[in-house]
Amino acid sequence: MRYLGLDLGTSTLGVSVSDRTNMIASPLITLRFPSEDYESVLSSLKKIVEEKEITDFVLGYPKNMNNSEGYATKRTENFKVLLENNFHLPVHLVDERLSTVEAEKILLSSDTSRKKRKRQIDRLASSLILETYLKRKEEEK
Repeated sequence: MRYLGLDLGTSTLGVSVSDRTNMIASPLITLRFPSEDYESVLSSLKKIVEEKEITDFVLGYPKNMNNSEGYATKRTENFKVLLENNFHLPVHLVDERLSTVEAEKILLSSDTSRKKRKRQIDRLASSLILETYLKRKEEEK
């Protein structure tokens, strides 16, 4: 098994990948697309899925801090269906609350410039989401 971590925004998709042992999540790329045109990233994802031999997606699930669901949650659920219909692979949802905040803190602590943070934050957030999933799977063993 090999997992692809995803952090969905309105015009970006952070992508990360697990290693073959599923112990390490590594940031891969940030895909950019016209606002809410999620179908436009499918061809790029297809290449990654084939090259990396991906078996499952891990998609960040953006619940509100009070555990309620908002617009971003619905957008993510729609994207999950789009992935399932186009790739026929399992899509696991992972609570992503504060993943972007944590990614920002990591980039700030490494003294990354504002310009570089903007380019790296989504893929780093996807890596944190994937890492959360991999840790949970390991604990279930």
